[in-house]
Amino acid sequence: MKIAVLGAGHVGPVIARLALAAGYEVGIAGSGDPSRIEMITDFLAPGAVALSAADAVAGADLVVLAIPWHRFPALEPGMFAGKVVIDSMNHWPPADTPLGTSEQVAARLSGARVVKTLNHVAYQDMEPAGGRAVGVAGDSPDAVAAVASFLGRIGFDPVPVGSLAAGRLLEPGGPVFGVAARRQEFENFVKEQS
Repeated sequence: MKIAVLGAGHVGPVIARLALAAGYEVGIAGSGDPSRIEMITDFLAPGAVALSAADAVAGADLVVLAIPWHRFPALEPGMFAGKVVIDSMNHWPPADTPLGTSEQVAARLSGARVVKTLNHVAYQDMEPAGGRAVGVAGDSPDAVAAVASFLGRIGFDPVPVGSLAAGRLLEPGGPVFGVAARRQEFENFVKEQS
């Protein structure tokens, strides 16, 4: 399985390192020319290949959106058709909207299967994953299963929380945002909100 990580800031390189350590091939893209992030990639995620977003996505089985929310509208929706996409983005500051980020992502990337996860873990708390529970929300059972398998392999304990709409539980202001928890405690937080 090939992984594309879109975002070379804080979160993207950490996810890339975890994926590389688990044996995945990883392409990473920032905004603009890939040569601009080659040195960052070599230093922060050695083994990942710096690519354009289009090339990274085209060759990937799983795409991780780890870009700032305000950059999402610049992505070309068509390139995600048929892809499983992890939305690890957040509104900053939290937006007063009836839809979570992943619902907005799914509406824009209509040909993709979007799964919300990893957005509720601070990048500095991702390594080592150490069995930390992470919520997984999505409308496609196959996509949720693929993402859960990926998360398990990179060291997390994936906990299904429901549909993509339930992904709002994982966003800023939600009960598990920024909370380091094991499965039972995580499940209890989620149950209290349902």
